[in-house]
Amino acid sequence: MIKPTVFAAISFLIFSFTQSVIAQPSSEVCYNPNLVKDTTKKSIKSMAFAIVKGDSIKINYHSPGVRKRIIWGGLVPLDEVWVTGAHDATTLEMPQAFVVNGKEIPAGKFAFFTIPGEKQWTIIINKNWNQHLATEYDQKEDIVRLTVKPIYTQHTERLQYYIDVNNNNAGTITVAWERIKIQLPFQLK
Repeated sequence: MIKPTVFAAISFLIFSFTQSVIAQPSSEVCYNPNLVKDTTKKSIKSMAFAIVKGDSIKINYHSPGVRKRIIWGGLVPLDEVWVTGAHDATTLEMPQAFVVNGKEIPAGKFAFFTIPGEKQWTIIINKNWNQHLATEYDQKEDIVRLTVKPIYTQHTERLQYYIDVNNNNAGTITVAWERIKIQLPFQLK
């Protein structure tokens, strides 16, 4: 027999996941850390994924909250490699080869890092996906780097990733947090 507290916890998780899936655009399904009642100070384990021709693009990350803190140049130093989440490196899993900034990248699992700056950010896709924070980061393992301009937007309390793919297999990975979002365009092969 399931205890009432266990049943309540399972019901809450199913409800939260269902609500986050329903609220997303049709090209994306994810656990949206901004749709559940936020009662923790910890970074929430989160993911985003998109289904493309029966395969899924997946991003796994930990989602920290703003919680009235100074993020850019405070919690997240400027001009330093950042895990673009919390704890372990954010991972990007691509089921097929893709192109970023003119470079073809084979299917596989990668680390997603950024270097935040005031006027521009560097987005990094790195071979070593199994790392804690950026402490083991090695630039020699970078597959591609792309410089982008941050976009100022409405407040997003918890860091969140989005994946959008159109019918021509062109896509965008968006990262939003605090009042900034950045976008990584890609093309599936």
